[in-house]
Amino acid sequence: MTTGQEWLVDASGCAPERLKDAPALAALFEALVVALDLKVVGQPQWHVFPEPGGITGLALLAESHLAIHTFPEHGFAALNVYCCRTRACPDFAALAARYLGATSCRVRELSRGVEA
Repeated sequence: MTTGQEWLVDASGCAPERLKDAPALAALFEALVVALDLKVVGQPQWHVFPEPGGITGLALLAESHLAIHTFPEHGFAALNVYCCRTRACPDFAALAARYLGATSCRVRELSRGVEA
C-alpha cells in the first residue's frame, strides 16, 4: 500500500547569498506549493543560523511537509517534499536554478508506505 511520495532534492553550485536569504527560500516554498497544489497549515518556520551557517525551513502541509536545509559555505541545499497523494514531479532543477542559483540538481523520488 502506497501512502505517498517523497522527493529528496540535492541542489549544488548554489549562490551562497541566496542560501542565507529567508525571503528567497520562502519564494521557493511558494513556487512549490503552487506547482504541487499543496495546502500549507499555519505559517512556515525559519531558523537562521549564525555565520557562516544557512537556514532551516519547514512548512507543515495538509499533505505532509516541505523542508529545506541550506549550507552557504558549501553552495548546497537539501530540499525534502513529502506528499500523501501522488503528484507529477515538478521541475526541481529549474526551480533550484531560479531561486537558489543552483548549477546542478539531483532528485530522488521515493514511494512511501507499507512495502512501497
